[in-house]
Amino acid sequence: MNEAETRAELIDPALAEAGWGKVDKSRVRREMIAPGRILGGGKRSKPDIADYVLVYRGQKLAVIEAKKISLPDTEGVAQAKRYATRLQSRFAFSTNGKRIYRVDMKTGEECYVNQYPTPEELWQATFSDGFLSAKGSLFTKKNNQYEVNEAPVNTYNASQAFWRLRFSNIPFEDKGGTWEARYYQHNAINQALENIASGKNRILLTLATGTGKTFIAFQLAWKLFHSRWNVSDWKANNLSNESLKRRPRILFLADRNILADQAYNSFSAFAEDALIRIDPETIRKQGKVPKNGSIFFTIFQTFMSGKDKEGNPAPSFGNYPPDFFDFIIIDECHRGGANDESSWRGILEYFSSAVQLGLTATPKRQGNTDTYAYFNEPVYIYSLKEGINDGYLTPFRVKQIATTIDDYVFTSDDKIIQGEIDPDKRYTEDDFNQVIEIMEREKYRVKVFMDKVDQSQKTLIFCAKQEHALAVRNLINQYKSSTDPNYCIRVTANDGSEGERWLRVFQDNEKTIPTMLTTSKKLSTGVDARNVRNIVLLRPIKSMIEFKQIVGRGTRLFDEKYYFTIYDFVKAYEHFSDPEWDGEPLPEICKRCKNSPCTCEKPEPPELPESCPNCGQTPCICETEPCPECGESPCICKKKVKIIVKLANGKERTFEHMTATTFYSPDGKPISATQFIEDFLGELPELFKNEDELRTLWGNPDTRKKLLTGLEEKGYGIEQLTQIKEAIDAQQSDLFDVLAYIAYELPAITRAERVDEHKSLIFQDQTDKQQEFLDFVLNHYITQGVSELDAEKLPDLLELKYGSAKDAMQDLGSVSDIRGLFIGFQEHLYKR
Repeated sequence: MNEAETRAELIDPALAEAGWGKVDKSRVRREMIAPGRILGGGKRSKPDIADYVLVYRGQKLAVIEAKKISLPDTEGVAQAKRYATRLQSRFAFSTNGKRIYRVDMKTGEECYVNQYPTPEELWQATFSDGFLSAKGSLFTKKNNQYEVNEAPVNTYNASQAFWRLRFSNIPFEDKGGTWEARYYQHNAINQALENIASGKNRILLTLATGTGKTFIAFQLAWKLFHSRWNVSDWKANNLSNESLKRRPRILFLADRNILADQAYNSFSAFAEDALIRIDPETIRKQGKVPKNGSIFFTIFQTFMSGKDKEGNPAPSFGNYPPDFFDFIIIDECHRGGANDESSWRGILEYFSSAVQLGLTATPKRQGNTDTYAYFNEPVYIYSLKEGINDGYLTPFRVKQIATTIDDYVFTSDDKIIQGEIDPDKRYTEDDFNQVIEIMEREKYRVKVFMDKVDQSQKTLIFCAKQEHALAVRNLINQYKSSTDPNYCIRVTANDGSEGERWLRVFQDNEKTIPTMLTTSKKLSTGVDARNVRNIVLLRPIKSMIEFKQIVGRGTRLFDEKYYFTIYDFVKAYEHFSDPEWDGEPLPEICKRCKNSPCTCEKPEPPELPESCPNCGQTPCICETEPCPECGESPCICKKKVKIIVKLANGKERTFEHMTATTFYSPDGKPISATQFIEDFLGELPELFKNEDELRTLWGNPDTRKKLLTGLEEKGYGIEQLTQIKEAIDAQQSDLFDVLAYIAYELPAITRAERVDEHKSLIFQDQTDKQQEFLDFVLNHYITQGVSELDAEKLPDLLELKYGSAKDAMQDLGSVSDIRGLFIGFQEHLYKR
């Protein structure tokens, strides 16, 4: 009896007998936990698939790993444990159909059991620490529903159990079966709801960019809304299903309009009148903040602006009662909302009675400790490394580009256009486009990456400042091969609504223009553009947090997107060697108290931003004392101007650059292109014994075709080999070079270099007319590739060159002579 028969004849009936699939809200499902890391060419690593997942009330309570009857019943224990850990299921079972072995993932207890538990038994066992008291079960069955007993012994446990049941009875919104939570999204939602049920009012979720934080926020709002959870009933321990007062009011708070708009659109499954977009125009038209809704969306800046009845500046959020919102979702919360020094913190403090959920993509690092201090440690973490290894995020490669103008020392033949230069100073990357500008340098860098990228692919370019982004945009549009005037657009704070409009167009995967966006800081976080294939770094990235955010711009999945490329001109790749790159959070030691976490006393932030005591305005508009230098207020003294240098004629032609490509392994460590490809292909199929045999096989169209067929049968066709050509920067090389590179680490040469190297040997002993024909064939090979040397291409080549085969025979001899010439020269093309 094989595994399929064991399952059908022994395991499935045993589960049905225990009520699985028969009891209301119970399901038995085979679950694909993760599709497997993207390898390229449409291939993935082996997926993680659980044989059985036992689901009750929407909760994945147990995993069963099945083996055929002839194997030991504990053969599947290791797999079952691994899958249960990933799904956060409390129980793991292994069986061969005859005996059942159970593992409690919480207590570590392992034992044999006689039968599978019923759905309710498994539910009770899963939540026994919260559901049982000294007097026994807290539940009574009424109308086929289990409800919390009145006056339970442990009120805290009863409240947790009550809300857990309420939340579980609300299924996920699946948009007619088109939406399904991934395992880590399900875990994040469960952990957030468990913490709410247990009474926690500050919750943090840390999930890598591109893993669906907005989807998680929506499903949480959906469950809270439809379960009629609200702060007043929650705090009052109102545990009666019939007396719940109202649905919650939920606020989604972001720091940019595009993020608030994205969330608003993602919540469209709610009734239209439940969704309210709070913006200055709405407030102006209504003369007040909108309150008639259930799910509200706004940005910090809107809430911080506003006026009172007398027209004086007053934050808009103060027009809501402090207890108006029950649940607040703070998107990208690391960007300042929970920072002690941020005025935005006043909003969160004002609505302190609400349960507040922070969403962030950045693990605890120097620079966002205030966020973690405010929300406490995350209740769930899903890292960039996990996302890539699971196959839910796109892997990447880094092209490290070093140029001979990465730093600069002034020489007398260069011309100073503006500013005062220090002739003894070596200007480095940190200085360029901040204190010094050399346009020839920017032109060269733009040319380098524009020559390397596929100019039809969507690309983000990160520049030093807004002015630098403007200059780079202009240079790209001057160098581009496209004829569209909107090929490259700058999107920065200065570009305002027009920049936002172009960003929305860029995010549309059906649109190809604009193809490139330049920016400084604006696009480093929170922008959902799935088809970004290239990221270009033209400014130093000092913060690990910002670096991870920028990398996240390319990780979103898209059709036939097997990896994305980071073009790194500023040594940002050094972050990958930092122990903080994607490991566990390092303990932050306070410099003052030397404790972790910090125990220093911190002043209470004001509930509202303070206005000036003299003019009453925020910000202050009082007249200031005139500057002692220029006598004006505000001061109009000449600021220190940026140095602009024009290089001496001819210097630009001496610029050079070097490129090294690095890939990142499943454990997050940098690896060479060779190792990456070996991991991709595994060991190269043994279709040739050595380099000489490979050259012989490849040098004949018939044996070359058989070799390619053999590779294709093993899953490595032309498409996959072409992907590898791109990976090793060998787009202009022969497929032979790909195989030789993988098998024997031979350096790849271009097809043009191969022809130049072997042309004299090929032409040896050939007539002028034969040389002329072979020269024609070789030019096609250089421009089109090795497919031009296939035997099937010979008639087409003859027709192109001579008009007909008959005319060709006049110059080249008989059909057999022509075929011999065409096949014979190829042997020389691939000799050592």
